[in-house]
Amino acid sequence: MKIKLLLLIALIGLFGCKTGQLIHASSPGNELFKVAILYPNGEGKTFDMGYYEQTHMPMVAAFLGKNLQFYEIDKGIAGRTPTDKVPYLAIGYFYVKDVADYNKAIAQNREAVINDFKNYTNIQPVIQISEVRYIGFNHAK
Repeated sequence: MKIKLLLLIALIGLFGCKTGQLIHASSPGNELFKVAILYPNGEGKTFDMGYYEQTHMPMVAAFLGKNLQFYEIDKGIAGRTPTDKVPYLAIGYFYVKDVADYNKAIAQNREAVINDFKNYTNIQPVIQISEVRYIGFNHAK
């Protein structure tokens, strides 16, 4: 709960919009990129969420330094319907201002990142880097 509250405060501070309108994240000066690390589910796949939350993600976040705006961790709980198996056991997200700086930081620490996988999973993650185009808020009451 404390982490969710801190994330909410960070999001409000980072993306606060006085007009209440949609933020154009891709406009000059507001560029933001999301690195998604997806851990697919499957037969024999294991994942230690506690280690991932408390050790792995904070370690990688430290490598990213000031380029990192914030990060998120999702724990898969269901597929499209409640009876479908979860397609991903976990998804981690890093939100960064500069993709080149992200790639440089990961390259410099690649061995530490990869060697830590064995401490929490036997899954080869799938990585996707995206440009965040819009960030919208629901103001419905």
